[in-house]
Amino acid sequence: MALRPQVRASLTKPGDLLIVDILDVGPIPGEDSGPLAGQGWGCTGIFSRNNGGGFLTEQFPDAYKAIWDFHGQVASSRHVPGVSFEGLIHPGLMGTAPSAELLAKWNKREGDLIATDPDRVPPLALPPQPISALLGSLTGTEHDRVAGEAARTAPPRENGGNQDIKNLSKGTRVFYPVFVDGANLSLGDLHFSQGDGEITFCGAIEMGGFIDLHVDVIPNGMELYGVTENAIFMPGRVDPRFSEWIAFSGTSVTLDGEQRYLDSHLSYQRACLHAIDYLTKFGYNPEQAYLLLGAAPIEGRLSGVVDIPNSCSTVYIPTAIFDFDVSPSASGPTQIDPGIGAPRSANAA
Repeated sequence: MALRPQVRASLTKPGDLLIVDILDVGPIPGEDSGPLAGQGWGCTGIFSRNNGGGFLTEQFPDAYKAIWDFHGQVASSRHVPGVSFEGLIHPGLMGTAPSAELLAKWNKREGDLIATDPDRVPPLALPPQPISALLGSLTGTEHDRVAGEAARTAPPRENGGNQDIKNLSKGTRVFYPVFVDGANLSLGDLHFSQGDGEITFCGAIEMGGFIDLHVDVIPNGMELYGVTENAIFMPGRVDPRFSEWIAFSGTSVTLDGEQRYLDSHLSYQRACLHAIDYLTKFGYNPEQAYLLLGAAPIEGRLSGVVDIPNSCSTVYIPTAIFDFDVSPSASGPTQIDPGIGAPRSANAA
């Protein structure tokens, strides 16, 4: 990927806001031969339970994947037939570097969480992993010191990080808090498309690609705008426009019938499970439906967060992505050929 800052990093100080404009972002063009051959594609994966799981890991403990082929702006898959959609291309991960004090805060609070159930599978959080830390040119004792405290990049944090916001597309402007001299902006994890939540964990369509940026600075911007522990952004205007949707709701009641108090995480899980159950009536297997919700441009919404004891979450699927009618009717659901299905790897015991 190409990173092309247009302002000297040395001008950026702690307390500033870093302005990042996404000028362009896209996949590596497909080539028939040469070093880029076969790059016009991406993949979506369901992580196995013992490898981190996903949003619905209790119902889907095994690993699956789907390959998506890119045709210009449109993606389709041999593993999830009957659908195609335009990509909303974006970086899943982008952010500034933490200060030493902020890093210590991350490790303390996440370590405290892990300690409440250290043997949980999947784990509650991911501690530093010195054996595989990527630390550039550091060697010797300094390498070992930094490796022992370097934060894993899996979660989003105050600096931005792995937020997986599908709307960080071309034309987006992001404002990141700055915690160290130079800001140390970094990014990666490019996605061709993604549903809100990236619910399978590797739920977006992961791809090889490029990104062009312009950066600038608002001196003392963190205090000026009260942006001290979060990034704010102004989305671009390249989203695919859908006018018709089929939506599913869920409430904060477990599959076993246990009532939870305004648990929006649970209610979104239930909405996704309702959508998956519905799509299986048309011939998809549950894993294909789950992969589709991770990759397609679905919208997730918190629809009710005050009506005790149940929160209400909703998942909206654009109907135009299907090659067939997915609306309910008296004639019953159209039956599609599910094709070869998604390749599976059983969760390791």
